[in-house]
Amino acid sequence: MHSQPYRTLIEPFRIKSVEPIRLSTPEEREVWLEQAGFNLFALHAEQVIIDLLTDSGTGAMSAEQWAALQRGDESYAGSPSFHRFEQAVKDLFPFKHVIPTHQGRAAEKILMSAIGGPGKVIPNNTHFDTTRANIEHTGARAVDLPGRQAMDPRSSHPFKGDMDIDALAAILREEGQSVPAVFVTVTNNSGGGQPVSLENLRRVRGLCDEHGIPLFLDGCRFAENAWFIRKREEGQQDRSVTEIVREMGSLADGMTMSAKKDGLANIGGWLAMNDDDLAADCKRMLILTEGFPTYGGLAGRDLEAIAQGLTEVVQHDYLRYRVRSAEYLGEALLAAGVPIVQPAGGHAVYLDARELLPHIPPLSYPGQALAIELYREGGVRGCEIGTVMFGLQPDGKEAPASQELVRLAIPRRVYTQSHVDYVAEVVQRVANRATEMRGYRIVDSPPVLRHFTARFAPL
Repeated sequence: MHSQPYRTLIEPFRIKSVEPIRLSTPEEREVWLEQAGFNLFALHAEQVIIDLLTDSGTGAMSAEQWAALQRGDESYAGSPSFHRFEQAVKDLFPFKHVIPTHQGRAAEKILMSAIGGPGKVIPNNTHFDTTRANIEHTGARAVDLPGRQAMDPRSSHPFKGDMDIDALAAILREEGQSVPAVFVTVTNNSGGGQPVSLENLRRVRGLCDEHGIPLFLDGCRFAENAWFIRKREEGQQDRSVTEIVREMGSLADGMTMSAKKDGLANIGGWLAMNDDDLAADCKRMLILTEGFPTYGGLAGRDLEAIAQGLTEVVQHDYLRYRVRSAEYLGEALLAAGVPIVQPAGGHAVYLDARELLPHIPPLSYPGQALAIELYREGGVRGCEIGTVMFGLQPDGKEAPASQELVRLAIPRRVYTQSHVDYVAEVVQRVANRATEMRGYRIVDSPPVLRHFTARFAPL
């Protein structure tokens, strides 16, 4: 195992190109908030000082990835760039069919169009927003089965992303005929970026085999999940991340993937599976909505960037730095008494708005209030993961989400330690005046995925 004799863990890269950050004033940010309807998604990116809205597609590509762009072949059918991309995926995941898409939600849309529909039930450890929306759009029911430890933000359980095996067994026993597939999201984004253990995946696989139901991975952060397995799961310490990823893939029948996360690319994704008939159905839908099966809505240069990114994301030095970045921010906030989901996730730190703002009821959106205040204070943009994102039910009614969180998602290879120190300081200042904060109401919103475009007003 690579030794670390120094307390300081440096970024395992040099900065070759820089982009200026506009340092706005609190007065400017107040105006911009009102113009955006207090929805941080509606801000212009140049109005943000530190952008932690998402780690999806916001990372910095490497010199080798930029070089790979020059190799991109833009042939409509049979491009060599596709074959390099396909091989890079298959080097990690043993699936027979690899179908490129322009991003992860396109893979979800295509798959759910093929397997979803009224009366169908699709379990997951925890569905993320677009996954749930694509399931429910077909008339199917998305069911979350997080492990018991997942609901306790203070628990330091090493695998809080695990699925509740007893709950899954009950669903399959009672409604198995209506379950076209079981999903496991790695890492569990909505549950705090927490990892899933190999042991849990094996047990899920066993139940799926028992009932003859395929298992799919939502693999967006597969490399981070594998790193946690290597660090935390008994018997895995001497294995490489690549070996662990291959075992994760071998336990599934297919996967959806946003390459904007652990593909280290700015766009792209894929849908993979072993079932020939299902693959044929999905390719027909791909041609209808995305493009030919050897480009799937992507340029050849994008396929090349993903192929190179897949070789870099499993490197141990990168993953050590990546996970440590979130841990570093989490430790600073805990030391200041700020409540977060523990332990820190692989890609983000999740602030516990419910605990920090107990005076703001769920239907006054404490997570949104906290996210707005972070931007108002220091130009830090995070993302509410609570009742705004998950409170609207399929029948149009509203209910409190299971947790009220603000995700501070760290883009890959973008920010330095001083940026993270600044974020910690901003969060601490906001937390120190938490009792002064008030909630918000929604004044306009769409019927699905409302968090992207809703407009708010302060109470």
